[in-house]
Amino acid sequence: MTLKDARERRVRTGGIELCVAELGDPGRPTVVLVHGYPDSKEVWSEVAARLAADFHVVLYDVRGHGRSTAPKPLRGGFTLAKLTDDFLAVADAVSPDRPVHLVGHDWGSVQSWEFVTVERTRGRIASFTSMSGPSLDHFGHWIDARLKRPTPRRVGQLLGQGAKSWYVYLLHTPVLPELAWRGPLGKRWPKLLERAEKVPAGDYPTATLPSDAAHGAWLYRDNVRPRLRHPRPDAVAHVPVQLITPQGDAFLSERLYDDLERWVPRLTRRTLPAKHWVPRTRPDQLARWIEEFVNSVERGEPSRGGSGRHADRFGGQLALVTGAGSGIGRATALALAEAGARVVAVDRDAGTAARTAELALAAGASGAWAETVDVSDEQAMEKLAERVHREYGVVDVLVNNAGIGVSGSFFTTTPDDWRKVLDVNLWGVIHGCRLFGARMAERGQGGHIVNIASAAAFQPSRALPAYSTSKAAVLMLSECLRAELAAKDIGVTAICPGIVNTNITSTTRFTGVDETEARRRQERSSRLYGKRNYPPEKVARAILDTVAENRAVVPVTPEARGAYLLSRFVPGALRKVARVEPKL
Repeated sequence: MTLKDARERRVRTGGIELCVAELGDPGRPTVVLVHGYPDSKEVWSEVAARLAADFHVVLYDVRGHGRSTAPKPLRGGFTLAKLTDDFLAVADAVSPDRPVHLVGHDWGSVQSWEFVTVERTRGRIASFTSMSGPSLDHFGHWIDARLKRPTPRRVGQLLGQGAKSWYVYLLHTPVLPELAWRGPLGKRWPKLLERAEKVPAGDYPTATLPSDAAHGAWLYRDNVRPRLRHPRPDAVAHVPVQLITPQGDAFLSERLYDDLERWVPRLTRRTLPAKHWVPRTRPDQLARWIEEFVNSVERGEPSRGGSGRHADRFGGQLALVTGAGSGIGRATALALAEAGARVVAVDRDAGTAARTAELALAAGASGAWAETVDVSDEQAMEKLAERVHREYGVVDVLVNNAGIGVSGSFFTTTPDDWRKVLDVNLWGVIHGCRLFGARMAERGQGGHIVNIASAAAFQPSRALPAYSTSKAAVLMLSECLRAELAAKDIGVTAICPGIVNTNITSTTRFTGVDETEARRRQERSSRLYGKRNYPPEKVARAILDTVAENRAVVPVTPEARGAYLLSRFVPGALRKVARVEPKL
């Protein structure tokens, strides 16, 4: 379903007519999408299409935009009070008997903050999802607090936001913004969005852009200075609010929302590694978060967004973890689950994969499923990818963790040993990156790939030639892929743990020795790892931190960090250490 299938109506209010479009079943909860500047309702077309299967979706052109008429005169015609009148007229027309769920972006969010904090809308709004548009009242108090109680940090925040708000000053100048939008800026705007914001080319923006932008300048002129100078002291939200903050927003600092709990008693926070125009660049994630939030409010339950440290980042996202039956894989799957992600736990052992999925649901995952596959089997991995994409969707976070160990001299490591370790440790990562990463890139809405390498990737060892080679290859593969996928907003990270207390030692193959000696070495290695006792949960936390920060190479454990530094600055020292024969 698209906007071309929408039912349209005209709603009269305050001497103007608003163009209102509706999708979906009117008997379902109503979600009203309010656009920002210099947009029209079409900015929401991708999100609306995704929501229409489950909700009654309503979009309207703000006065003076799209196919809504403009007030005469323009000056004084765009005040927040009049915009509130417009919203109430639309809400009464499309959902006279039930409160609506409100979603706003940019100036659509700015005006929606007014709607959810004034008394006359109480009972007409069920929830509010805000993105890239703060309350002018909250903004005014934020500025006032930093001017009255300045500190170096607060002054830096003021200066930083002041620099980001350069366009606000320009829009207050007379005539020039109108001339620019009706002239060269209006013609070049689609290409500017495509290059600077990575907004996909297509039927957006619409042909009304020049007049929309010219009229919309009065949103700023009628409201910004008066409200920032005299912010309302009672601007407290009377509905649950979901705040979605794009971390790469060129116009708004994340610090603007530091004190938001003061104004919003029921607040759910989300963050996106994206720029300002998220309705166009991240429609899948926005639709998922809006759906979850609206459904939780309808059920009268708290939002199931997760409770972990990174719940704002991973809540509702789809994460797939290989080798999830134990160790680092299981710990990572559970950490993602605690943060509210939907988790696909993949392992060659069906029982342990199923157990991880059960634990993930108990930890807070908004969905968890077990899948069985041998990552070295190309055809099996292709079938897994088809099944995951068909049943669960495109993966947002991929963790290629599955791996095996092999230890022994180069000359006692047989070609079959080499094939086994490379098939799992390297080809398993290649299959995962190729099959799931390709869909991420094709979708064009970002994502992150985590490949579990090892400190052995940069620390030579005479006892681990095959294992170290496989992990060094994973490290370089990750670096190459990171360079290629950066343009798609897909991060790629190589995680390099040192000695971690997992069961990899109990399955490691020791070459050149008989079975009795191999078992003895396995037991000795397991005791060593147990005494070191670095838990896989710490690696999992490092993985989530790394994805949130989009880092490239992350050594984990003190010995891994030390080896990484030596490999970069004193590689000769590592080579000398590598000559020492380890006592197993």
